Amino acid sequence: MLCISLQCLLSPPPYRAGQGALTPTVNPLTAPSKTTVPKEVPQFLFPVSAQNRIVSAQQVQSEEAGTIYGRIQKESQGEHNDEELRKEGGGSETKNEENKEQKLYRLANELLQTERAYVARLHLLDQVFCSSLTEEAGRGSFPPDLIRNIFSNISSIYSFHSQFLLPDLENCMGHWCESPGLGSVLLQHAPFLRMYADYVKNFEQAMELVRTWSERSSVFRTIVQDIQSREVCGSLTLQHHMLEPVQRVPRYEMLLRDYLKKLPRDDPDYDLAHKSLQMISMAATHSNSAIHKAESRKRLLEIYEMVGEEEVVNPTNEFLREGRLLKLAARNTSAMERHLFLFNNFLLCCTPKFSLVGQRFTVRCRIGVDGMQVQQTTNEDHPHTFQVSGKERTLELQASSEQDRDEWIQVIQEAVDVFLKKHETFKLACKELNVEEYTEELGRRAPRWIRDNEVTVCMKCQEPFNALTRRRHHCRACGCVVCGKCSDNKVALEYDGNKLNKVCKACYSILMGKKRRILESEASPVSSDCVMSGFLLYGDNPKTWQQTWSVVTRSEPAALLLYTAPQDVKPLSSIPLLGCSVEDSPQELRGQSGFCLRQPRTTHTFSCDGLDLKQSWLTVLKAAATGRQYGTNTNGSRCNRSTGLASAKCFDGEKKAFFFR
Repeated sequence: MLCISLQCLLSPPPYRAGQGALTPTVNPLTAPSKTTVPKEVPQFLFPVSAQNRIVSAQQVQSEEAGTIYGRIQKESQGEHNDEELRKEGGGSETKNEENKEQKLYRLANELLQTERAYVARLHLLDQVFCSSLTEEAGRGSFPPDLIRNIFSNISSIYSFHSQFLLPDLENCMGHWCESPGLGSVLLQHAPFLRMYADYVKNFEQAMELVRTWSERSSVFRTIVQDIQSREVCGSLTLQHHMLEPVQRVPRYEMLLRDYLKKLPRDDPDYDLAHKSLQMISMAATHSNSAIHKAESRKRLLEIYEMVGEEEVVNPTNEFLREGRLLKLAARNTSAMERHLFLFNNFLLCCTPKFSLVGQRFTVRCRIGVDGMQVQQTTNEDHPHTFQVSGKERTLELQASSEQDRDEWIQVIQEAVDVFLKKHETFKLACKELNVEEYTEELGRRAPRWIRDNEVTVCMKCQEPFNALTRRRHHCRACGCVVCGKCSDNKVALEYDGNKLNKVCKACYSILMGKKRRILESEASPVSSDCVMSGFLLYGDNPKTWQQTWSVVTRSEPAALLLYTAPQDVKPLSSIPLLGCSVEDSPQELRGQSGFCLRQPRTTHTFSCDGLDLKQSWLTVLKAAATGRQYGTNTNGSRCNRSTGLASAKCFDGEKKAFFFR
């Protein structure tokens, strides 16, 4: 019994990879007397006589396939007539399955045929247009860079399709009867479709270059027109053929969606085809994103040329809307024409100015989106008004219509909402949930750096970044993105081997405070066995004060020892306290928190931080000057008073009280 698949009988002869892109494989059941050529094969690859034979060959193939199919159908019906009558329902299901398989095959075959035609167009662009123009550019008729800018990476695209994707599709269709399915082939090649992003991004510029040089250079124009007049171009222009790569990836996406709709979910090829569709959709999105970014950069440069503001070309800026409005005067009912440019970070209010080289504007005011508010207003003399208020300025504006006003209010409010959302996220990310733990870990562990594109303003002073005068820097302690003014301090970080690293002002204060506490904790034994100790400013003149580690000794007679650092053993000087006169806020301190120790021939002036701390020093020094003893309290514990950032207390033996700071 002869069993031949209906799909194999109706299918056109598959093309094998490795035997040339256009070498047909002859099917012994459907082979016509002459070589058949698919309709979509580029005609420029065949002589005129072969082109004339294409239609007749395909007709012969169709007639022979129909004859064979009819004969086999009659034989099958004659042998299985009784069985079909008994299983009429089962035959109907088989027919439906065959119809589904035929539809899947037609879709796959359509992909193959369109791929062949597409490769022919790529051949025309790369090997005919691009090669001819490049050859002429080598003679100096026009710049060689011009051709590269026009055709971008068309050579890479042509090589990928002609050498890889098309042969694999032909091989897949050649073995369709044994293993039907497109998923594995497309999944293998889908990631490479991202190369289209460069071509698509460059397409608009390429079109402009073709138009410009067709007008400027007669040689360029003659070569292009000569190729366009050939039969292979099909009376289409160069620009039309260059548009096909832009449309190709969406074409893959559309065909694959139709293929998945007709493919059963339990089919082995379904998961592969679904993954292929996801990757092709990502490639299409990648191309669209490249187009959007290119258009956005181009628009920013155009606005920069019109207004002359360097801040406009900041890559973090996103242009949202522009238009002409009337600004209402605050003191009277007059209205003045203004041109507004709205970005995601700020609003520019400009006035037109005379220029011979295009439209130009003068920036009258800039309003930041941070803190901006927008609301509709009512004005008897001017309809369709609304108000934009910010930290820098408040403007009352009149739109041309109610719709225009509502659109302006909506886009400004959306910009404000997006900014606030990002700012709130930024605050949460920077919030110190546990201040003590954060302070202790600071400098000991490498931080996670905030990415540059996550912030548009300095995370400390809130000033916006720009590419020239306020660039981004990272604090090596906390990882925040800050400006140069907020990161002009350096401190040794433990996680980097105690090397000096650039840190922000906040981290510098915390780390220097930790260093001071460490110095105090490592103070010498002399300073630890004392009544009170801490940093004081000492000197005869406030302009020449020197910071000293000051210690009131417990031994008798009491003395005030001055050290350069807490770890020092030998003091710089020693001031006996017995018989000294302690004066509060002498005139030479000019209202600062300080005091004096006066001896018969010498006066020592000191200054400290805060009135409470000064009062503690005065209490201890006056007691020591009168000879009162400090030793142990009623529980026998030592009495110690540390100042500065360290916690400490002092026990007054006479008043039976503790002094805390």
